[in-house]
Order: sequence, then structure tokens, then C-alpha cells
Amino acid sequence: MSTSKRILRLLFISISAWLIFSYVLLPLKIQGKSMEPTYADGSFGFCWQQAYLFKNPKPGDVVAIRFAGKRVVLLKRVVALSGERVGFRNGHLFVNDKMVREPYVVFPSNWHLDTKIVKPGKVYVVGDNRSMPMETHSFGQVNVKRIVGGVLW
Repeated sequence: MSTSKRILRLLFISISAWLIFSYVLLPLKIQGKSMEPTYADGSFGFCWQQAYLFKNPKPGDVVAIRFAGKRVVLLKRVVALSGERVGFRNGHLFVNDKMVREPYVVFPSNWHLDTKIVKPGKVYVVGDNRSMPMETHSFGQVNVKRIVGGVLW
């Protein structure tokens, strides 16, 4: 193969990789324990940035949320949608006054949070590791526009 063909092939692969990993699949390095055991601290995953192009997130979805700038992205689970009432009692999640079964929550908690109504254009998100004190968790209402996409693995 000639040098010019090799350069063209390398250029094509480089541009393709840049496009895919900038606009389709966002590589993620998981840092922190808030989503354990679903996503372990130090593991890697991908965010499918097109996941919510034609649909909205639904309860149970794990989403990537743009937190600050382009590099800081949080992984959280959607637990309630706009207009729903959400709260925690004795460590259990309640949405619209019904206790939600959460098989992904392995570590028990004693969280208590008075019921709040999710505002229009927002979803309520929380991490899976509820054994951590509420004060150390980043959770709550998030504007749907801040959601980058759905997490593949």
C-alpha cells in the first residue's frame, strides 16, 4: 500500500473516531460511589448521546447529566417525572404516595425527605447507593436539557 493511501486511511479513521466519540458515544470514567453497585468506582462506560433525541427519559433510566463544562458528567437514575410527587420515608422512595420497588438499590438507607413536586421541564434523579448520607449525595430536580444521554454500560 502506498504512503498516500496509508495517510488517507489514518485520516479517515481519526476523523471517524473523533466524530463517533464526540457526538454519538461519550466515553465515561466512573468516579465516585453514588451509583454503586450498578456502576463501580473506577470503571468505564459509554453514554449514548442520541438516546433521548426522539423520546424523554423515563423512571428507571440511568442518565448522564452535564454538571459543569463539557468534562463533568454525573450518572444518576431517573426516579420521577415532571408533575409527580417524590419523597423518601424511612429509606424508601415514594412517587405519587406509592412506594417504588427499587431492585437496583442494594445498600439500605434511612433517608427522609418531605414530598416535593417535580417542576415542569425537569426530572428527579438520585444515585443507587443510598447507604451514603443524603448530605453527601448530589440528587434532586434536573432540567431535561442538561441530560446528555443514556448510559449503555
